[in-house]
Amino acid sequence: MDVVSDAISAVHLGHPWFRRIRTSGSWRARLDPYDGAGFHVVLKGHCWLQTDGGDPVPLGVGDAVLLPHGTGHVIADSPVDAAVAARKAVPFEQWLAQTEPPARPGGDGTELLCGKYWLDCSRMHPLMAELPEVVHLPGRVGSHLELRAAIDLLAGELDEVRPGSWVALPNLLDLLLVYMIRSWMSETTSGAWPGVLGDPVTAAALRAMHANPAARWSNDRLAAEAGVSRATLARRFTALVGRPPTAYLTWWRVILAATLLRDTEETLAAIAGRVGYGSPYALSHAFEREFGTTPGRYRAQATGRSASTRKPSTGFRTS
Repeated sequence: MDVVSDAISAVHLGHPWFRRIRTSGSWRARLDPYDGAGFHVVLKGHCWLQTDGGDPVPLGVGDAVLLPHGTGHVIADSPVDAAVAARKAVPFEQWLAQTEPPARPGGDGTELLCGKYWLDCSRMHPLMAELPEVVHLPGRVGSHLELRAAIDLLAGELDEVRPGSWVALPNLLDLLLVYMIRSWMSETTSGAWPGVLGDPVTAAALRAMHANPAARWSNDRLAAEAGVSRATLARRFTALVGRPPTAYLTWWRVILAATLLRDTEETLAAIAGRVGYGSPYALSHAFEREFGTTPGRYRAQATGRSASTRKPSTGFRTS
């Protein structure tokens, strides 16, 4: 797997929740901060997004917005002062109960696709952590063609119930998340990780570690994969990533072990072998140093959180 796929897979839990909404007239809905990543896609009409402490953002047809850190926000038919929005907006779940999903496309008003990805923020990859509070991707003609295609496919599946829709929709929503992050990476001028993955030396070392984390990587072997000297790899990797190559590898092995503890029933010994540790004891020591708990306790807690996301939800769960 590539680094972006691994970064998403490490935190992604269960299937995303989503709801298609048609609304009209004057309306204002408030979503408090929550654990996860929220998104809104404007399928028809327009609206405004107001985050806590942020400026109002206008959203038009085809616009997609991702809130990767669960930032509290208001969506409304028109811009409004942040203090007024927070005080007068209807709680999101109450608004959902008052708003019927459209039976068919067309008609007046604004149509939105609103949803949430469940995330385990305890092992957030720095690529995900550096995403801004709001990733706004306008629906400009000719830009982000893959994202536009995914939105069109989603709208088509939502317009009409067809065979296989129950499988197609969650997978299209997962694809939407990938395309939103990919689109942000192609446009940002401030994020560090687009530069990390754009550097051929650092990217080559990362690809090697992510492709085979259990391999006996050394600085010399990683430098050979990148086609540079050991000193050059260490200098460029540390400057861009913020830690030396072997330190990143140690961290990633523990993060990967946490994912396997959550998503599989493999024994600790089997997981240790898969992520490059010679014994369960060695993995347990590294794991407790990173997470402050034992692998067994972590598995019990993580499987409980994961199970709560496998059933369809009627709405956002707020913290």
